[in-house]
Amino acid sequence: MNDWWSDPVHARWLEFGTSLGLRLLGALVLLWIGMKLAGMLADWLGRGLQRTHMEKTATLFLARVAQVALQVVVLLAVVQVLGVPMTSMLAVLGAAGLAIGLALKDSLSNIASGVMLVALRPFKVGDVVTINGVSGKVEEINIFQTRLRGTDNQTFTLPNSLVTTDSIVNMTPDEMRRIELIIGIGYGDDIDLARATVMEILHADSRVLAEPVPNVLVYELAESSVNIGVRCHVANADFFATKCELTEQIKKAFDRVGISIPFPQRDTHVYTHATQPSRAVEESAI
Repeated sequence: MNDWWSDPVHARWLEFGTSLGLRLLGALVLLWIGMKLAGMLADWLGRGLQRTHMEKTATLFLARVAQVALQVVVLLAVVQVLGVPMTSMLAVLGAAGLAIGLALKDSLSNIASGVMLVALRPFKVGDVVTINGVSGKVEEINIFQTRLRGTDNQTFTLPNSLVTTDSIVNMTPDEMRRIELIIGIGYGDDIDLARATVMEILHADSRVLAEPVPNVLVYELAESSVNIGVRCHVANADFFATKCELTEQIKKAFDRVGISIPFPQRDTHVYTHATQPSRAVEESAI
């Protein structure tokens, strides 16, 4: 046994294995601690940015970018601990970066689009938007994707490049939102009575804001009805419930005061023509 340990070849292998094992152990410890620190520092940065009253969308995005950058630094440090020469590593990374950049051009486009979304701010976290035919509340803007929460609690995940190249309808750019209802009444009904009835409902609802002033206007003399427009403003959080309840209250109030709400209908007239007897039948009768 002593001869085995004293053999120069075995001793070198033992020294190499011990050194490699220590490097691997050190690299694993560094990787674990570094990733933990990267997450902690990113959270600390996010809380610090929030204290400066920076917009939540930019705060979350910058914190995520900082975390990814710190993780890359940790990975480079781990590679150095393993004994890989940094000059060779940088050369390999440069060549690999070019190939990866060409292969992942769509992902890089998503990153650039994410930066544009944060810089231009067409919407922010918490806004209700419609993008590419999808409507929902913005929950998060990541480096690669934007996540929306739909009205039925479904999750929509859209690539950032799709968001910036498509039309964006932001339905909550301010703290309030306008409700617009178009309701048809009969041509024989009293327009002033209909307006007074609706205004009474609007003034009685505490969710309807006094400014801008709510109003009721005649929109159109349609084919079978006089279309009146009901317009008022409410807080963003009250929009959907208020719109539905106002529609119901107006219908019930119109029923009480005798105002009709026409609906499309068609009258069908059927004419029955008596068949004329043939000439042969007439001659036989004679």
